[in-house]
Amino acid sequence: MENNIVDDRFGEWTFGLDPSAARIAVFNKVRDIPYMIIPELRSPDAGPSGILGKNCGSCQPKHWLLAIYFKKLGIPVRYATYPFYWHTGNIIKYPPELRAMMKDLPITNHLAIKADIEGRWVLVDATYDLRLGEAGFPVNRNWDGVNPTLNAVHPLKEILHDTPEERVAYDVRTRESYTDKEKSALVEFVPKLNAWFESLRA
Repeated sequence: MENNIVDDRFGEWTFGLDPSAARIAVFNKVRDIPYMIIPELRSPDAGPSGILGKNCGSCQPKHWLLAIYFKKLGIPVRYATYPFYWHTGNIIKYPPELRAMMKDLPITNHLAIKADIEGRWVLVDATYDLRLGEAGFPVNRNWDGVNPTLNAVHPLKEILHDTPEERVAYDVRTRESYTDKEKSALVEFVPKLNAWFESLRA
């Protein structure tokens, strides 16, 4: 059942398309899944089918799914981690309450993919759906299927992983470093952030 929804969507989204059009189509479809942080979809096992079933999810399930689809199209991928802080380096119009909460948040690991397209490793980031562009989020509209996209965050650095397992292990180590105060801040922040996203789409 879970694998069926992943395979079924791939068939629907790529039917009759040439390779270039197919990779653009799956990118657009994954990008347009509403962005929400759902912790139970963080893993590469639960994420791909879960995000399709719920029709919402964050950068991790989006890019686990996109990686599966690119591989089906014969495109090699690597998993790209971008550590960032929520409170720095952005121009997004967050509500004052959320912006104040961000100062207590720990470093967070954003996930995107690097794809080998026409002999170049390019960043492909499908994080934010189109509706979030109105609030200043860096939405990747009109991707041409060849050139790098915008990164969804302002990263401190880039770490590349060859397998999902490597990326999961890196993220686990990061989360294990959080203090109790940082963990509590995240628990409080996420539902408020998701509620704001819902209000933007209302």
